[in-house]
Amino acid sequence: MHDIWNPWHGCKKISEGCQNCYMYFLDKQRMNSSGNLIYKTKNNFNYPLHKDRKGRYKIQSGELIRICMTSDFFLEEADIWREDVWKMIKQRSDVKFFILTKRANRIQQNLPKDWGEGYENVILNVTCENQKRAEERIPILLQVPAKHKGIMVAPFIGPIQIEKYLQLGQIEQVICGGENYEGNRPCYFEWVVDLSEQCKKYDITFSFIETGTHFVKDGKIYILPNKRIQAEMAHKAGVNYKGKEKPYHLYNILGRELRKEELYVPHYKEHCKTCGGILTCNGCSDCGKCSN
Repeated sequence: MHDIWNPWHGCKKISEGCQNCYMYFLDKQRMNSSGNLIYKTKNNFNYPLHKDRKGRYKIQSGELIRICMTSDFFLEEADIWREDVWKMIKQRSDVKFFILTKRANRIQQNLPKDWGEGYENVILNVTCENQKRAEERIPILLQVPAKHKGIMVAPFIGPIQIEKYLQLGQIEQVICGGENYEGNRPCYFEWVVDLSEQCKKYDITFSFIETGTHFVKDGKIYILPNKRIQAEMAHKAGVNYKGKEKPYHLYNILGRELRKEELYVPHYKEHCKTCGGILTCNGCSDCGKCSN
């Protein structure tokens, strides 16, 4: 996927949300690995700096890149590589970077020396799979200086009340989704609706990206192993909400702020328009793998 950068791979489970981790499942399926083998990726480590034959960056100005989707950005074992990654994030100050972690307690001590009040092109996010982890991680995130902050509720395995944090005005988006692959604990639609209403109350973007395999609505259980169908069902639920946007200030290599017309504009195929994740998606990569 063109919007994912995995400078390292592998992780260690630390909380309830890790129990049925998709990365562990896929590693076992594809590579006969347990998923806890942690290593620096070879061809992908400097992905943001890759160029095409004309010498242009493959990742365009204004694109959104999600980091460490097969690991955790603040994983202790990755401390030896993180400084180089921060340098690339700073070098590509024309690109937006989405950082997600369950290790909120390690954020502050592992920020770059020139972080200040935060890089303009970085959004820091914590995962909160249930109320216990929301109470543990969100207060830490709120204490960290950052230009952009968000919350990921995935896998959604329990009802969550976070209104007391949302009303403070620091969180700009909340993304949620059910669980997949092995285990697939149920995601209840009533939880999703309640979280959506909390976000709407404070004009915060809410994105229900997928139902998960085991979805419960109005007392009826739906088994949905196909992820595209999950995304379509999430979209049809009608709970997504586009809140107030907090602009990113992006800069070219000379330090000049880029104008809106100079930035990448995401485009979508027909089926993308019925996907639950469209609000927070980087758009189609034109990989040719789908028919429409």
